[in-house]
Amino acid sequence: MKRRTFLRCAALAGAAPFLRAAEPRKLRTALIGSGWWGKNILKEAMASGRCSTVALADVDANVLEVAADQVNDLSGEKPKLYRDYRELLAKEKPDIVIIATPDHWHALNTIEALRAGAHVFVEKPTGHTVNESRAMLRAARESGRVVQVGLHRRIGPHHVSGMEFLKSGAVGDVGMVRLFAHSPGSGPETPTPNEPVPDGMDWDFWCGPAPLRPFSKKLHPGGWRNTLDFANGTLGDWGVHWLDQVLWWSGEQYPKTIFCSGGRPVLGPPVLNEKEQTSDAPDHQVATYQFEKFTCVWEHRRFAGNDSEKHKIGSYYYGSKGVLHIGWRDGWTFYPSTKGGKIEHQDSQLQEPDGHNIQILWADFLAAIDARKAPVASIELAHRASVLPLLGMISWRTGRSIRWDAASEQILGDPEANALLSRPYRAPWQYPAI
Repeated sequence: MKRRTFLRCAALAGAAPFLRAAEPRKLRTALIGSGWWGKNILKEAMASGRCSTVALADVDANVLEVAADQVNDLSGEKPKLYRDYRELLAKEKPDIVIIATPDHWHALNTIEALRAGAHVFVEKPTGHTVNESRAMLRAARESGRVVQVGLHRRIGPHHVSGMEFLKSGAVGDVGMVRLFAHSPGSGPETPTPNEPVPDGMDWDFWCGPAPLRPFSKKLHPGGWRNTLDFANGTLGDWGVHWLDQVLWWSGEQYPKTIFCSGGRPVLGPPVLNEKEQTSDAPDHQVATYQFEKFTCVWEHRRFAGNDSEKHKIGSYYYGSKGVLHIGWRDGWTFYPSTKGGKIEHQDSQLQEPDGHNIQILWADFLAAIDARKAPVASIELAHRASVLPLLGMISWRTGRSIRWDAASEQILGDPEANALLSRPYRAPWQYPAI
């Protein structure tokens, strides 16, 4: 994000809070992962008037310098800069840590921050693998600190009212849920050339516990979401939001069985060699989650878009009284099954320009810290939501249905699939204990 864009976004979020009377003691706040999205979260911390930015961490020196200038322009503060988040935690002892690193870093960053005594705001999904998420949950319970996860749809106004409508019984008995997120794509993926690591960047540290790949602009910044060493593709990135909504509505903690299929027939086979690379996540997937009382189907495509349907993203709840669509920018709409029945609708209420509700999610985080209570997107809830796309990816990798035992959080009768709940870490990094 360009500097002037960041400043404009911050101004839109509301500079007025900076003029409020100072709190007796501001919460010392640090950011790990100082790129575009991390700064989006940090600006809400600064705009709250409750937080003082004491430190930033990033493995890219250029990113650090830009972020520090922007913080200074907004607040007059001069945060200390660190390349190694562990040094930041040891020296600064922040009250709050924001974690906006790639998915493969979430567990180690979060666990270390909790052990350092900080409250944590971490981006979704919780972990890159199921047992990483379990380790984060354990560390949060042991620390007694508040952990808020970036599932902002848990608090977005039209999502809240849509859930209230759904739970009221107005949709009737829901037997099936369909979740979807599609994008147009551009046909076969052309490999991106590998390049020398940019000056000022510690690429080995960026890869961290994941395999060490050649540097490519395909990965940094942003493209890592569709590279399976570092994330879990569209199912992991988008699916966690909509699957979380299903858990919120149903009250069921987990499905009994999961089956996922998909591939790369349009993008083509993944490429990784000494000269070039592509992404390697599926260009489409369909995952079926069989719950006790209903069936939930997730689908995404990175081709063909979704212009053939009225709604292009979100969820359909199919009930005996009609169909409820809960979407993103198009709010929610109920289509009754009775002929001539009244269509009901509520527009979205989103924080622009990004269309998310980080401002109110951050306010809830601070309120939870003050009251010493669980926030709206607590680690307990986010863990269960994050596990669902991860189980879908395990089913996709093995090519078969898996049975999930909610009590033990183990895959039943399939040692090969169960082994994929964790993954090997690259030395010297060690997989966290669950």
